[in-house]
Formats: sequence, structure tokens, C-alpha cells
Amino acid sequence: MSAVIQFDEAGRRAAGQPLRIALAGNPNCGKTTVFNAYTGARQHVGNYPGVTVDRKEGVVRHAGESVTLVDLPGTYSLTAYSQEEIVARAELASGKVQAVIDVVDASALERNLLLTVQMLEMGLPVVLACNMMDEARKAGIHIDTDRLSRMLGIPVVTTVARNGEGLKEAMSEAVRLARDGGRRVLEINYGADVSEGITAIEAIVARENLLPRYAPRWIAVKLMEGDPELRQELRAANPTAAQEMEGICRRVAEHIRTGHNLSMESHITDARYGFIRGLLRDGVVRQDAGKDRLAISDKLDRVLTNAFFGPLIMLAVLYAVFQVTIEIGAYPQGWVEDACGALGEFFAGVIPEGDLQSLVVDGIIGGVGGVLSFAPLIIIMFALIAFMEDSGYMARIAYMMDRVFRAFGLHGASVMPYVISGGIAGGCAIPGAMATRTLRSPKEKLATLLTLPYMSCGAKLPVFLLLAAAFFGDQAPTVMVLIMLSGWVFALLVARLLRSTIIKGEATPFVMELPPYRLPTLFSVLMHCWERTWMYIKKAGTVILAISIIIWAGLTYPKLNEEEAAVFDDQIAALTVQLEALPEDDAARAGLEERITKLEEDKGAAELANSVAGRLGKFIEPATRPAGFEWRTDIALLAGIAAKEAVVSTMGTAYSLGDVDPEDAKPLEVLLQTAPGWSKATALSLMLFVLLYSPCFVSLVVIQREAGGWRWLVFSIVFNTALAYAVSVVAYQIGVAVWG
Repeated sequence: MSAVIQFDEAGRRAAGQPLRIALAGNPNCGKTTVFNAYTGARQHVGNYPGVTVDRKEGVVRHAGESVTLVDLPGTYSLTAYSQEEIVARAELASGKVQAVIDVVDASALERNLLLTVQMLEMGLPVVLACNMMDEARKAGIHIDTDRLSRMLGIPVVTTVARNGEGLKEAMSEAVRLARDGGRRVLEINYGADVSEGITAIEAIVARENLLPRYAPRWIAVKLMEGDPELRQELRAANPTAAQEMEGICRRVAEHIRTGHNLSMESHITDARYGFIRGLLRDGVVRQDAGKDRLAISDKLDRVLTNAFFGPLIMLAVLYAVFQVTIEIGAYPQGWVEDACGALGEFFAGVIPEGDLQSLVVDGIIGGVGGVLSFAPLIIIMFALIAFMEDSGYMARIAYMMDRVFRAFGLHGASVMPYVISGGIAGGCAIPGAMATRTLRSPKEKLATLLTLPYMSCGAKLPVFLLLAAAFFGDQAPTVMVLIMLSGWVFALLVARLLRSTIIKGEATPFVMELPPYRLPTLFSVLMHCWERTWMYIKKAGTVILAISIIIWAGLTYPKLNEEEAAVFDDQIAALTVQLEALPEDDAARAGLEERITKLEEDKGAAELANSVAGRLGKFIEPATRPAGFEWRTDIALLAGIAAKEAVVSTMGTAYSLGDVDPEDAKPLEVLLQTAPGWSKATALSLMLFVLLYSPCFVSLVVIQREAGGWRWLVFSIVFNTALAYAVSVVAYQIGVAVWG
């Protein structure tokens, strides 16, 4: 296919305007590693305006200029189907970006250049960064970058993001293009019929001055493709002209359909790939004979994705993740618990006895400290999960899970929302719900949305880690794996139920890419680990702190009236007088001390039961007794609807308030082990309930927005909580029968 590159001055930046450079690329091309290498810790993570797709920006100092680097969502094309494609294209077309660094996998140029070609058709100044050249060289792949640069009319550099090779040169070229301004418009020959239609549409665009921020030819090409986003923009700008142009598109599309038996979108995509294959001919890319770039990955996949051995290896890997997390994390977790205990003792010593001391020691330190004590375990687990993601093994897990998804009425693309939500532990239902936007079938998307809250998200992990370590000892890693797998089982079973009843519909086809195996960089793993851990710690310092204070107040007020308190105080005072009258070596002292402690505990229990939260818990308790829950657990579960981390903090507050001596505070794990009514059966029942019941408030809001209706939010609360209750009752009763 022939091409013409035109130059004009459109898009030249205004004097004094700061440079803004976008980083684009396919998924698995190493773009995130490039972004981290450029920006380091100078990153800001937010959302694109109006949508909830991640927006990452960083500041880079280069050649005396401050450059804002925008990390676009990974995408294979700029056709506006998925949310990622829409926001990437919107950013590129905003007029704010002066240049683009297009990161491509050097060993898969043909596939990666499809995005490059589309950006050049938009008229964007592009630097092509052929990344992962170290892997390409090992596979015997050689790229004539000078020739490729001449043929495309853009700078082409080779990079290895892992060690920084070529990154300085890529940024220098991008800054040069950004300073020079100008627009490069790539024109691909789509055939006589299509070219005639494109020319006609270009004339209308120029005549009506439609959407001036886009290159006229790009508007014509995208309209020919049937791009829904652009069609809507044109209709809003000039309905009459839009109707005229759509008529041209329909006529050309009908001709292509009858003459070539192809849709217009397929015809244009084929033409682009034809142009790309023409570029890569005649020595631009060559490979040494006898070398297969995917040989090692293919050999590993024969074992790691084997129908029989693959799932067994996956389970072994997950078991190892939990084993390492619990065994190694126990030491720093103990240090944090000791620090929180020492902090509690300090404030108990400097703040006079009363409500203020109770708020600080029991409410804030007991609640937030209980959550923070799990931060070391979360750090270790997130680091291991980040290693699995960056190495390429996480994609293999998704691939293996796809084999069974269709039997349960789900799309293969549902695997990644599940994984992101915590299907391999440590995720979050919020980005998982956002990831369902890649599902084109509304019914498959809805079934995925309603079942992904069953995954073991990072907010649930502290509850599971606490109870598994407290009641199952050496079997804790096994219990963690089984709980995580239970989330998958229930998600698939409920999905099958929904797809067979209220969300019926045909399945759609699924294709996914398996990236080659790579050894992750330490910096990349640490960056991913830090981002997720900081979110956890930040929530503990904001949401959990607020909830802890509210729960403390609910567990403290109203106080016992004077008559009720006097009953306990008088008995304690009388026994204290008797105790003080006895000699230090009198054997009767031990009995009196035990009676005084018992009365103090009874008073504390009466105060808790009299509080607002206590009354609510006592009201609910008869219904939850069959599941093994007492009223303090019920209060924690209610708080968990606001944020799942609040389950641990609320239990920490409730059981700390029941501790009569603040200076002898015990870790929550010990308090639960010694609390009446707690056992293995109770712990198992509570873990399953937390796994399955209503998602947290923020997740519910996102699910409602993605599902498009409040009825699905209500359904998620009611159905999931009812299912959790039924499963917990059965688990508790079986546990009591087995363990006693």
C-alpha cells in the first residue's frame, strides 16, 4: 500500500506553553516500565475527567524543559469501543499533547504498528520506541531503524526500558518534535472506491469547518470505519452535514460488502496491515535462521498451561504466596502490634482515665492499629502478586481460567475483572468493575459485575489473615487458598444461575494475548507494591480512622445510668476495701482479686450492651447466632459495608473496650482466641460471610454506575448477603459437628 506524508503548521504549540508528551502503546509492550523509568516517584495518579479509568502523569526534566508525561491506557487501536480506547483517543485529540512516544514490542512490530499508523493518520508527531530490544536480539531479530524511520517519516529509536537504554534519545526526539510543532498526516491507499468516498467527506469537512482539532482525512477514515464516537460528535456539530457524510459511507460500505464480501472496518484494517507489512519487507526486519523469539515461552507454556499440570502448578504457586506472606510477615506484624501496644500504654499513662483516654487508646489505636498491623503482610503479598503480573504468569492464570468460564455463562474477558478484583488475592472490586468495560456483551458484563465482589480483595485479606492465623495455626496457608478458591466457585455458580434465569443471552467469542515471560525489574515490582500498599495505609488513616471513631462512640454511649453503675461500683469498692485489709501473703487475696476483675468485666460488658451499637448488635444477634456470630461481630459486619477493612478495626475497638486494663492490652488475635464463643467453626463461618456478603459502599456505587440501574445495586446487597448468611450457617453447623 502506498502512503503520502503531508506537513503543515497545525498543532504548533503556543510560545511559553509547557511541553506535554503522551506515552502510548499496546498492553504488554513495557510502557509502564518506560513511564516508571522516566518519572520515578514523580507521579500523580488520578482519573480522566468524567470517567474512572486510571490517569497517570509524571514530571520529567529534559534539556532544560519541564515535561509533563502522560501515561495513556494500554490499547491496541484508537477505535472507540472500550473505555480505554475512548480516553486514549480523547487525550491524543485534545490538542494539549505536543508529541507522542509510541512504545512498541520490538519482537512483534507488525501487530504493534497498527496503533502507530492510526496515530500518524491523526496527524500526531510520533517517536517510535522499539522497546525490549534485549529480548529481540536474543531471539535473533534485527531492525533497520534508519530505514524504518525514512519510510514512516518519524524518528525511530531502540530502547530497553529495564536498564534505561535508548530512553534519553527517545525523549530528546519527542522534545524536538514538540518544540518544532507541525503536523504529519499519514495517507494510506484504501483502494479507489474508499479513497473516492474519503475525498468527498474531506471536502464536506473543509466546507463546514467540522471538528477542527482533528485532521480532515482522519475524520473521513474514521467515519468510513463506522466509528460511533466520531459519528456522535459530527451529528452534534452539524446534523445535516453528518447525514450527508453518513450517506456516502453507506454507499461505499455496500460496494465493499458486495464486491469484496467484507465489512468496511475489516477492509480498512486489512489495508493498514497491508501497509505495515509493506514497511517491514526488504530487510527492515529480519530474523536469524533457526531462532524462535517465543521458543522459551512456548516451552514453559507447554507445562504451565497444561490442561492437567497447569492448574496444579497454579494452586502450588498460590499456596506458596500465602505461606511466604504468613510466615515471613508474622515478624514485622508482631513489631507493629508491639509498637501499637506501646503507643497505647504511653497515652494511657499521660491521659487521665475517662472518655478521652478510651477514645485514643481503644477507639483510634485499637481500631486503626488493628488494620495497620496487617500492612507488613499486605506489602509482602502485593510484592509477590506484582512479580506474578509483571512476569506474565498472571495472564496464564487468566488463560487457564477461561477454559471453564464458558461452562458458567461468562465471557473469557471476565477473567481479568475477577483477577483485578482480587481473584489472586489483593485486588479491589472497584477497578475490577471498571475493567468490565472491555466486555461488549451487556449481559456478560452484568453477570461479571454482580459476581466479582466474591473475590478476595485486599480489604478482606486482613480479616482472613487474622482469623486463619488465630485459629488454624500451621494450616493457615491452606485455609487462605481454600477461601480464595471458594470465592471463584461461588462466583461461577452464581453466574451460571444468573445467566440461566434473569440474565439470559448468547455467549460472545473471546481472544486473548499471552505476553512472553519476562523477569520483572525490582523497581517496577516495588512501584506496584508501593502504590497498592499506600492506598491501604491511606484508607487506614482516613476512612478507617473516621469509622473507628464513630464505632467507638456507638460502643461507648449512652453510659449506664447512675443506679446501674452504682450496683457494680459498690460491690467493687466493698471487695477492694476487703482486699486492702488483707496482708500481702494472705491466700484469700487471689480469690478477691479474681472477683473484682470479674465484676469489672461484667460492668464493661453491661456498658457495651447498653450502648447504641450494643443495642443494635443485641437486636441482630438472635438472627446471626446460627452462624456463630455474637453481637460484637454483628457490629463489625455492619461497619464492613462502609469498608471491609472496618471489620478488623471495629472488632479491635469492641474487644479493646471490653479489656479492663488498657496497660495490659492484647493483640486482637489473642483477644479472639480467648473470647467466649469463638472457635474454628466461628472463624470459618465469619471468613465465608465476609467473602460473600454485600460489597463495600464505594464498590456498590461503581457497580450501580456500570450496571446502569439502582435495582442491580439493591440486588447485589440483598442477594449477596442472603447467600453469605446461608453459607455461613451451614459452615458453622458443620464446623461445630467436626471440631466441637
